[in-house]
Amino acid sequence: MAAGDVVYLSTAASVQFLRPIFVRVIRELPERHTYHGWVWIEGYQLNAAGDAIARRELFVMRAGVRMQALPARRRRPVRVG
Repeated sequence: MAAGDVVYLSTAASVQFLRPIFVRVIRELPERHTYHGWVWIEGYQLNAAGDAIARRELFVMRAGVRMQALPARRRRPVRVG
């Protein structure tokens, strides 16, 4: 996982995600020692529109993290003048 990646976290990543979430990764936290196959990540939880709603530090199983592309956001036209 690299900064800017959007990942989908469900129970495959950890039992804490009974309700799956999308997260935009800020960075992995390698200084935190974990069990083999697990990692700490820092990121922004995203809402359905792709907007950041909370900054979180999450402990997840790397094999359960799914890379995800969010649908392109629709922009409203801007009126000038």
